[in-house]
Amino acid sequence: MTDAAELRTRTQEFLAAHPPASTDRDTFLKARFDAGLAWVHYPEGLGGLGVPRSLQAVVDTELEAAGAPDNDPRRIGIGLGMAAPTVLGFGTEEQKRRFLRPLWTGEEVWCQLFSEPGAGSDLAALGTRAVRDEASGDWIVNGQKVWTSSAHTARWAILIARTDPEQPKHRGITYFVCDMTDPGVEVRPLRQITGEAEFNEVFLTDVRIPDAHRLGAVGEGWKVAQTTLMNERVSIGGMRIPREGGMIGPVAKAWRDRPELRTHDLHQRLMTLWVDAEVARLTGERLRQQLVAGQPGPEGSGMKLGFARLNQEISGLEVELLGEEGLLYEDWTMRRPELVDFTGRDAGYRYLRSKGNSIEGGTSEVLLNIVAERVLGLPSEPRTDKDVAWKDLAR
Repeated sequence: MTDAAELRTRTQEFLAAHPPASTDRDTFLKARFDAGLAWVHYPEGLGGLGVPRSLQAVVDTELEAAGAPDNDPRRIGIGLGMAAPTVLGFGTEEQKRRFLRPLWTGEEVWCQLFSEPGAGSDLAALGTRAVRDEASGDWIVNGQKVWTSSAHTARWAILIARTDPEQPKHRGITYFVCDMTDPGVEVRPLRQITGEAEFNEVFLTDVRIPDAHRLGAVGEGWKVAQTTLMNERVSIGGMRIPREGGMIGPVAKAWRDRPELRTHDLHQRLMTLWVDAEVARLTGERLRQQLVAGQPGPEGSGMKLGFARLNQEISGLEVELLGEEGLLYEDWTMRRPELVDFTGRDAGYRYLRSKGNSIEGGTSEVLLNIVAERVLGLPSEPRTDKDVAWKDLAR
């Protein structure tokens, strides 16, 4: 089935059989997944129908018009944007059927155990070790991860660990799915400049992961991780938003509602950033159209790079526009939120929280290198450690 009219009819029939007004939310979401209307480009039996990604808009429009519940995508963004495409691309059939349905419905939250205190921008230098227990076939994992969003609410984690220190850093890594409720997994909050602890650090002490929870071949974790990272940058920088959505919206509203705050200089800066935000929004639409025909590429890195710069510049302009009001901050209470809400908070929060945009999801410095090398075709920087065994690297 590739016809939009047929898919629209199918969605309407689904709604007739599962009226949103009288169907329990969880029941509705599970039924939607089973009907192939979750992500239509996924294979049949895995929440999709094997049709072009572009047809998802047909389904979403019908469901939204009917007042159907969604799966709260902001709360489960790591699962939807990073874990799901990786499981689909590298998981076994058993893994796909076990993980994808509860991931999409939001029954199980996911987090990402990638960055480490000594391996952030240089992720391939990670030192968390996974050693095979020959008797059971399980992997015993020890190490520390950091900057882990949603670790305090997650049931599962995507994890990369070093399985062969004799290999160069990019080649001795293996990719796993880690149960966050297992013994030896300790999650500690990391309080941020906002006062909240949205991120966490995770300590892994003799955590036992069955080989059945390995994604991809042993030693090929870096290859698997590239799928995760490319999708992560698209999900962060390429979100679908309306005109004046995102960070530019509150600033534009304040400008219209508060004429006494206006100055010529602020007007010039606002117009420049408004145009930049609109260009970024339309570029994101173009990127999503390109995804219909293939997998995310380095363009997502460029989008995420622009997303960070824009958020920081726009939030800085908003604080300056509001003057003394911009210096206020509503609440320094220590909380461990389930999601980030940029537009539902005050200007002070947006200004402080946006500072993390140039770090999370790949630092801006790393993304500049990716754009330079993979988009512009410029020579890569000299790397003297590419062929050196990880155990011999200076640390």
